[in-house]
Amino acid sequence: MARVFEATRQKVHNRGRPPAVFLDALVDWGLAAPDTVFERNARFDIYSSVAGELGPWQDLLHRKAVMLEALRVLAGFESSWDWNAGVDTTNPDSNTPCTQEAGIFQCSGNSMSLSAELRQLLRDSAGSDSCEVFIVHTKRDHRFAIDYCARLVRLTTRHHGPIKHRHINPWLRRDAVDEFRRFLS
Repeated sequence: MARVFEATRQKVHNRGRPPAVFLDALVDWGLAAPDTVFERNARFDIYSSVAGELGPWQDLLHRKAVMLEALRVLAGFESSWDWNAGVDTTNPDSNTPCTQEAGIFQCSGNSMSLSAELRQLLRDSAGSDSCEVFIVHTKRDHRFAIDYCARLVRLTTRHHGPIKHRHINPWLRRDAVDEFRRFLS
C-alpha cells in the first residue's frame, strides 16, 4: 500500500513541496538505518540545533522522525529536492572537486575530513573515497546521500548554511514529525 503524505508534503519556504518519491526514500532509509545514527552524542548536532522547535526527545523513534523532518526541510533549502543538483555557482569556494556541492543535500567531499566514518561510508558504498567519486555517487545513490548527510549533521551544524544560520528552523513541523513517526512504526 502506498504511503499517503500530508503534513510532510507541506511547502518549505519558496522551494515548493517535497515530492512523494523523496519522502518515500527518506522513510525507507529511516526504517533501515542503524540506531547508532540517531542515538545521543556529546556534540552540538542537528538535534541540538532543532530542539527548540521539535524537542524534547521522547524516545529513539521520535529522534528518527526528527532526523527525517530535518532532512526533508534541508533538502528543500539546498536543492528544491533535486537529487542531481550540482555546484553552487554563487559560492566562490566551490572551485575544486572536494569543495563542490553535490546532490540533494549539497554536501561536498571535503566533509569527509570531519570523520573517518564518513570516508569509510563512501568507500564501502562506491569503492573509492575520491571527491570525484563522491560527486557522482551522492547524486546516483539516494540511500547513500541520505545516510551520508544524516551522519554529517550528527557531527556538525556548520557544513550546511541553512542549518548553521537556522534558516530551516521556522519550516520544521511537529505534525510532519508525527507523520514520519507513524510511517516508521
